[in-house]
Order: sequence, then structure tokens, then C-alpha cells
Amino acid sequence: MGKSTNGNRDWTQMYAIYGMEQRPTLIFLLCQAMLFSVLSVLYLLYFDLVCNFFERIFSGAGGTARFAAGITGSVTALSALCLFFAAANFFYSSVPLHFDMAQRIVSAVHDWSSVKLALDLGCCGRGILLNAVATQMKKEGSSGRVVGLDRSKRTTMSTLRAAKMEGVGEYVTCREGDARRLPFPDNYFDVVVSGVFVHTVGREYGARTAEAAAERMRAVAELVRVMKPGGVGVVWDLLHVPEYVLRLQELKMEDVRVSERVTAFMVSSHIVSFRKPSQHVHGPAEVRLDWRSC
Repeated sequence: MGKSTNGNRDWTQMYAIYGMEQRPTLIFLLCQAMLFSVLSVLYLLYFDLVCNFFERIFSGAGGTARFAAGITGSVTALSALCLFFAAANFFYSSVPLHFDMAQRIVSAVHDWSSVKLALDLGCCGRGILLNAVATQMKKEGSSGRVVGLDRSKRTTMSTLRAAKMEGVGEYVTCREGDARRLPFPDNYFDVVVSGVFVHTVGREYGARTAEAAAERMRAVAELVRVMKPGGVGVVWDLLHVPEYVLRLQELKMEDVRVSERVTAFMVSSHIVSFRKPSQHVHGPAEVRLDWRSC
């Protein structure tokens, strides 16, 4: 997987096209950060009053009271900084990082000119990855199309509007569907990609339950099922990539590569790429850690 750059994209325009997928979370984090910032300033301005309060609690132990007041104020200020950092990471992850990772996913496929059909599983973020694939097809003069699959009709409509704004509407189509039961026949797509989506499959069972893990594995198996022999899959996701690697090994995928860790939305993320064998193979697949890819 080659490393790519953001180019000269106007991020104001990018946010106008794709918006903020995690807007409620960002607003919550910013509100909490400002609250803790105000509390930190009040601690500083009224430190003596706070010390008097703690002295009453500790029965006149002045040294202990000042220490407790100082620790409380420091923790409050540190909490504000952490919340501001988390808000900044969510803001960055929603579009700039998503766009950069989309370019890395696209660069993992070496020959787009021969791709006739590609699938973006989840097409999250209003189609950043979907449009990156379509842009690459357009650049290489491909006559192919990329299909975006999402659970929500409202999301697919937003995705189509974004594709038209990016000038790749003729390369893009969208379908509603469930990632665990893809509405496509076997061996259908030359390339399958996905960005920060698979971890959401089975969320109704709870993020860390065995049932949710089983549903994610079903999605990975479906992703492999619809790929043509010799086809390429590239998945960027949060937290659960080691599970996907094990499942891909079980499914005898070839050339499995895992990128280095990238922090997205305040958690660990990786890109995993693989190729569906042209013929059925026996034995476990090799997993390569491509530390230079990100």
C-alpha cells in the first residue's frame, strides 16, 4: 500500500461537500471542554475560597486542604485539555484523515484501468472513499462503475449528491442493503473497499459481545463472497482489524497486509488489504505487516 498525500484540496470545500458525520459527538466534546475550562479558571480566580472549603472538609488541616484543592484544579484543567484534544481528533478524522486514508486505500489497488465493478461497503462519510474510487476510475479512463452500499436511503441520497458535486456522478451508483446479506451474486466485483464501517455491523448486540463479533465475521465473509477470483479487497476500520485478519486467513485469502496503527476518532485503526485467490488454496495465509504504508 503506497502512501499518498492530501494534495491541494480546499478543506473548507471538503467540509461543505461531506459535512461532519460525528457532529453530535464533536459538539458534546466541545461543550464539556469549555465547561471544564471555565471551572479551571474559576479554581484559579477563587483558589483561596476553594482552599477554605477543603479546610472545612479536612477539619482545619491547611496543608492537606491546599494540596487537595491544587490536585482538583489540575485534574480539571487536564480534563479540559484532553477533551479539546479529543474534539480536534474527531474533527480531523471526519474529513481530512478520512480523505487521506481513502487515497491510501485507492493506491493499494495497482491497476484501476481493468476494474469494471467496485464496491464500497458502507460508503460512510457521505461517500469520501466512494468518490475517491470513482475519481481514480475517471483519471485512468476506466469504463467501470463503483457501487456504494449503505443501510440508509437518506445516506445514499447524500452520497449521490456529493458524487455529482465532485464531478464523478456518472461513475457512481448506490444501493440499500445489509452488509451481512449483500444483494449481489458470487464473484461479482473486481475490487471491494470499506472505510470505518465493518465495526458498526452487529452493534445492536453491543460492541464487545460474541454476537456482534459473529455478525462482523459474517460481513467479512460476504465481502469475500462477492469478490471475483483474483480480486482485491481493502478495508480500513477501527479496533477489530485483528479479527478480520484471522477470518481472512480462515477464508484462505492471499497477500494479506496490515498497515501500521493510525489513531482515528480517538481509537486505533488499521488498513488491511488482501487478494482472493484465483484457485482454491490449502493451508493458512501469510500475514504481512506493512509498516511503511501509512
